[in-house]
Amino acid sequence: MNRFKDIFRAAGPLIGVLHLPPLPGSPGFAGDVPAIRDRAVREAGILAEAGYDGLIVENFGDLPFQKDHVGPETVAAMALVVEAVKASVRLPVGVNVLRNDYTSALGIAAACGCEFIRVNVLVGAYVTPEGVIEGRPAEVLRLRRRVAPETLVFADVCVKHAHPIAATTIDEDALDAVERGKADGLIVTGVRTGGAASAEEVRVVKTRLGQDNPEVPVLVGSGITESNAREMLGLSDGLIVGSYIRKMGRAGNEIEPTRAAKLAEIRQQVEG
Repeated sequence: MNRFKDIFRAAGPLIGVLHLPPLPGSPGFAGDVPAIRDRAVREAGILAEAGYDGLIVENFGDLPFQKDHVGPETVAAMALVVEAVKASVRLPVGVNVLRNDYTSALGIAAACGCEFIRVNVLVGAYVTPEGVIEGRPAEVLRLRRRVAPETLVFADVCVKHAHPIAATTIDEDALDAVERGKADGLIVTGVRTGGAASAEEVRVVKTRLGQDNPEVPVLVGSGITESNAREMLGLSDGLIVGSYIRKMGRAGNEIEPTRAAKLAEIRQQVEG
């Protein structure tokens, strides 16, 4: 069974990102977790109404990010938000605990019944603003087996805001993520948040996986706008959209319903 297609029944699914404001423990936390929860539920409703096929919850406001382990207060707050979002919409929901805390992501997924998580660095080692992050696929997959065996693991390839320690190419990174890291899906991004992914890189990854791993979906995970959504839908298996659908197209701002609806309309036109 292709679990991806079982979860996302629409062709070329459109997945909206819920950027949470600063959570407990982060420097910018304003002291009101219920307000954060209510905003996430409100934005989830906007995206569901617009016709999105899934959501992913991120602690985007927690800058500067912890490298690979957030505090228990962050996990508790995210679990409250994810549970509320899951209860408010009938869409698949994923979680990404920034910068690379797969342990907490899987814990939240297990507690809240999330369909997928995102791991920014699953394989290899990268220099990032948070320090050197090493992929730990053996730990990710063993923990997933124990606590959330039905949860898919989506992995970034040559992730944004990062530089590989060893020379690599995006197609080799993709192949390692699938064959050595056992990723269930791959995400291609630009170099920074909101930066457009390279169409050529998306094409290269799809072509390389198509030879031996055609069942593994390739998603475009940053820089989707009204101007490139059609092209990227034609090259990939789906889109993850975070920045463009927000006011002024800026990550972290509240979602703008008209922007969100426009991308859903384009997806509908492309996929029929």
